[in-house]
Amino acid sequence: MDNPILPSTLLLTLLLSVGLFFFIRASTKDRITKAELVSEQDEAALMPRVKEYFRSRSYQVAAIDGDKNQVTFEGFVQPSWFLAVFLTLLSFAGMLCLALVLSLLFPNFGTWFLTLVILSPLSGMFYWKKSGRVETVSFQIEEANRGELSSPSKITIIAHRDELMELQRALQLQSAE
Repeated sequence: MDNPILPSTLLLTLLLSVGLFFFIRASTKDRITKAELVSEQDEAALMPRVKEYFRSRSYQVAAIDGDKNQVTFEGFVQPSWFLAVFLTLLSFAGMLCLALVLSLLFPNFGTWFLTLVILSPLSGMFYWKKSGRVETVSFQIEEANRGELSSPSKITIIAHRDELMELQRALQLQSAE
C-alpha cells in the first residue's frame, strides 16, 4: 500500500459515485414552473385550443373555477424506458469502476467487490417507481388588453417545465417576459 495512486483513485471514484447518486435521484425530481405566455388569439378562441391540447396529451379536467377563469387538468406521466435503461447502465459503469478500484486496493476481497455491480438495476427501478406519477396542470386565460376587440390573451400556467415548452411550441405562444 505504498502506492499513493490507489487511495487517490479511490477518493476520486467515491466522489464520482456521490455525483452519480445525486444524478439518479435528480432524475425523478418535480420540475414544476409557472409561466406567463401571450397569444395573438383572443380568449374565446384560445381556451378551446388549450383544452384540446391537454386532452390530446391524455390529461383530464380535474377542476374548473369559473370565477377566476382557471382550469386544472390531471394526467399520469409515464416513465421513460430509455432513461431507466440509461440510468441502469450509468449505475453499472459506476459500480464496476468502484468495484475495480476496491479490488485493487484490497486484493483479498477482489471478487466480492464485483458483486456491487448486481445493485445497478436498482437505479432503474428507483427511477421507474418515482417518476411515474400524476401531474397537475393549472392555467388561467385573461385578456392582455381589456376592452379591446380581438386583443391578445395572456395565459398564466403552472406545469412541468417540459410540458410548458411543448405547449409553447405546439400553440405558437410567446413568453410574456
